[in-house]
Amino acid sequence: MPTNADLSRRRAAAIPRGVGNSLQVYADRASNAEIWDVEGRRYIDFASGIAVLNTGHLHAKVQAAVTAQMARLSHACFQVTPYESYVALAERLNDLVPGSSPKKTIFLTTGAEAVENAIKIARHHTQRSAVIAFGGAFHGRTLACMTLTGKVQPYKAGFGPMLPEVYHAPFPIDYHGISTAQSLAALEQLFKSDIDPARVAAIIVEPVQGEGGFYVAPPEFLRALRSICDTHGIVFIVDEIQSGFARTGRMFAIEHSGVEPDLVTLAKSLAGGVPLSAVTGKAAIMDSPPPGGLGGTYAGSPLGCAAGLAVLEIIESEQLCARSLRVGAAVRARLADLQNRWSCIGDVRGLGAMVAMELVKDRRPDAPDAELTKALVQAAGRRGLVLLSCGVYSNVIRFLMPLTIPDAELAEGLAILEAALEDVNR
Repeated sequence: MPTNADLSRRRAAAIPRGVGNSLQVYADRASNAEIWDVEGRRYIDFASGIAVLNTGHLHAKVQAAVTAQMARLSHACFQVTPYESYVALAERLNDLVPGSSPKKTIFLTTGAEAVENAIKIARHHTQRSAVIAFGGAFHGRTLACMTLTGKVQPYKAGFGPMLPEVYHAPFPIDYHGISTAQSLAALEQLFKSDIDPARVAAIIVEPVQGEGGFYVAPPEFLRALRSICDTHGIVFIVDEIQSGFARTGRMFAIEHSGVEPDLVTLAKSLAGGVPLSAVTGKAAIMDSPPPGGLGGTYAGSPLGCAAGLAVLEIIESEQLCARSLRVGAAVRARLADLQNRWSCIGDVRGLGAMVAMELVKDRRPDAPDAELTKALVQAAGRRGLVLLSCGVYSNVIRFLMPLTIPDAELAEGLAILEAALEDVNR
């Protein structure tokens, strides 16, 4: 069996540096909230493969569903010879996505594909071309998605020119002095100075920013965006790729605001580790593109759809929305205690089990500490805890442990985090 060092050398020779790694630790096997590397060392997983494993690594019901599907049909291409699991999962999502309007769903493979297709659908429906996103947003790495993303490094630098007619407004973040009123005023100014709202096809927003730093959109902000879209005939797209599937204590984060989106993009934890994404939205909008305008060779694969149906069953039967609230409360309580002890923890925030702490110098919101954040990820890794950083200034630690994590392992991971904080604050 190769060592981590062996694989790091091979990786450097075979894989471009543009594909980064948080840790030079090579996973060999996993179970629920635990990972073992190729050298046999165990780690508590507070990353979930970037929010993909809300139901944990290799949940037995997901394994069984994929195994049974593999024995029957692995691929057919839904556009060629369709199959029931695609239809059944679409029916489930149409019922689950909030709002009373009739819904329809298309399946794809990645989160970026979901965003790209949501923009396509909105443009076709409105016959307009402009799109508004927000500072700090992350919507993917493809051309349209990186244009929508509100973070230059490392996602945009050197990859231009960007997609035309994409505009950004500030996202409301109280911790950094941007109120809902200020954000909405900036959006109104955008309409006055840069783009006629009659030319805007869509506004896209994350109810909780992911890569941007886990900032929670105030409910009144989301309600105001809904009203603006209604006034101007703009399609309201909600990106739930990271915040969906019980992560925030509801099936979808937008439910906390009581707002009905026009389109919702879904991926990550939709299929428990099998590549699958979706756009679910109002039927009248989803039906706008003609036959052949949507789809993809691997989009909505039989394996992905089987896994997705199992995931929805797990979330319901194991009451993972309620579990998310308990996990999130435990994490925030422990982080609040650590915040009282260390001045480097400037803010603790979150919704359900989508929790973050922002690292700064001397409790100053205007003094982000990216170096300390990077050091903490490495110190935690050395002690057996997988952490993820994020944020426009790369100074936020985000917590995305599986919602199925046992209490004992959650406590063990938080104890490792505390020890790693001691390491980097000596």
